[in-house]
Amino acid sequence: MLPSQAILPTVVFALTALQALASDTFRAAVYEHAVILPDPTQEPVSPSDALALMNKNMDVLEGAIKEAARQGAHIIVTPEDGIYGWRFTRESIYPYLEDIPDPVVNWIPCTDPSRFGPAPVQERLSCMARNNSIYVAANIGDKKPCDSSDPSCPRDGRYQYNTDVVFDAQGKLVARYHKYNLFRGETQFNYPKVPEAVTFETPFGKFGIFTCFDILFYEPAVVLVSKMQVDTVLFPTAWMNPCCVGLANRGLVVSSAGSGLFTPEGPAAYHYDSATEEGHLLLAELSAQPRLSPTYPPAINWSLHATSIKKFPGENNTFLGAVRKDIFTFSELRHKDGNYTVCQGDLCCHLVYQMSNKRRDEVYVLGAFDGLHGSLIKYHWQICTLLKCPSTNLSTCGQPVETAQTKFEMFSLSGTFGTSYVFPEVLYSGVQLAPGEFQVLRDGRLQSKHGTSEPLITATLFGRLYEKD
Repeated sequence: MLPSQAILPTVVFALTALQALASDTFRAAVYEHAVILPDPTQEPVSPSDALALMNKNMDVLEGAIKEAARQGAHIIVTPEDGIYGWRFTRESIYPYLEDIPDPVVNWIPCTDPSRFGPAPVQERLSCMARNNSIYVAANIGDKKPCDSSDPSCPRDGRYQYNTDVVFDAQGKLVARYHKYNLFRGETQFNYPKVPEAVTFETPFGKFGIFTCFDILFYEPAVVLVSKMQVDTVLFPTAWMNPCCVGLANRGLVVSSAGSGLFTPEGPAAYHYDSATEEGHLLLAELSAQPRLSPTYPPAINWSLHATSIKKFPGENNTFLGAVRKDIFTFSELRHKDGNYTVCQGDLCCHLVYQMSNKRRDEVYVLGAFDGLHGSLIKYHWQICTLLKCPSTNLSTCGQPVETAQTKFEMFSLSGTFGTSYVFPEVLYSGVQLAPGEFQVLRDGRLQSKHGTSEPLITATLFGRLYEKD
């Protein structure tokens, strides 16, 4: 078997609450997992070999679950692809799949493992939850037969789903979610005919669950929070630098770069490490009713400041550059301090900044993007970004950067966004989060508090216009 070259992160988001609950707080855990991957193959392995690989990964997860329970966690979230990895074709993943029933069947696999046919993975996960008296969220694969009477039935006669499952503290299956928004490359899976809004009740609040790429779409992410009124969202992901979004104030509050537990007020705990293959367990005390908290932030008007000011100079000195395949309008920050405006489409981005030291060998730009992103699935972004270029050659601006030397005494970034769903993100050198060092004002400005303690890679506002997808 091949060791993983990266660690899969998981995320828990504490969100709004409407109903009264028995507990004011609960203790949540997430676990990053250096997944043991199968050997690359186009052919299916035997069911016994598939189970042997999954048991190796579940051995690791079981250790994390036991430790989380020992530290008083009520619920733990493990990563997407954390049990079998991701090197699969549609055919080669089949031995790793199980038939996962609808939770309405009231089933505890740990005590009745053969009720729905062979289900060794569900049995073991159920026993992990039951034996440690903890809710366990995990990501596995579901298979469902279909026939020619179903016009959507694949040629091989089955649907295969990227699936999240949740077992309660008694080991009962209480949630099953089929990923709807598949990321490119997930050709081994199907997506359900309609998006699912999956919720489940606990003694410490109402929960929703979805998977990785789903976070960027109205269904199921916004539906769960706005319409289903969940308190907390569980978010297994296999993204190395995920867009970890806590949905609050009818908008989106973002932190990026690793696993974590995020609240409307900011990250309660987070971790990111792409350099080693060590797993990492995080725990934090979260509010079961965050909307009732005195620190719950009021709604943000993301365009208020930007639409109230005149354009700063700079928009006439622009050039185009690509961030992946998206063409941004950029303007170079030529001085140690200044005010800049860059516009594209309906979006104008405004920046006020002051660098601590203007290094001649490092170039920063202000960029704007207003358009569709994605290859297979198109979705509309409005993006304002302050970012470091890889070199002094402006043609490199927009290419990935992981290190920097320049610090900022202050920055204030805003944009004329046409949406209330905006994600702020600040990353320091080493692709590290900057919790507590920046703030979002009620008028939509992303602003440093006391300067950056570390060199800055990027400060960005991501706006999602769902209606233009």
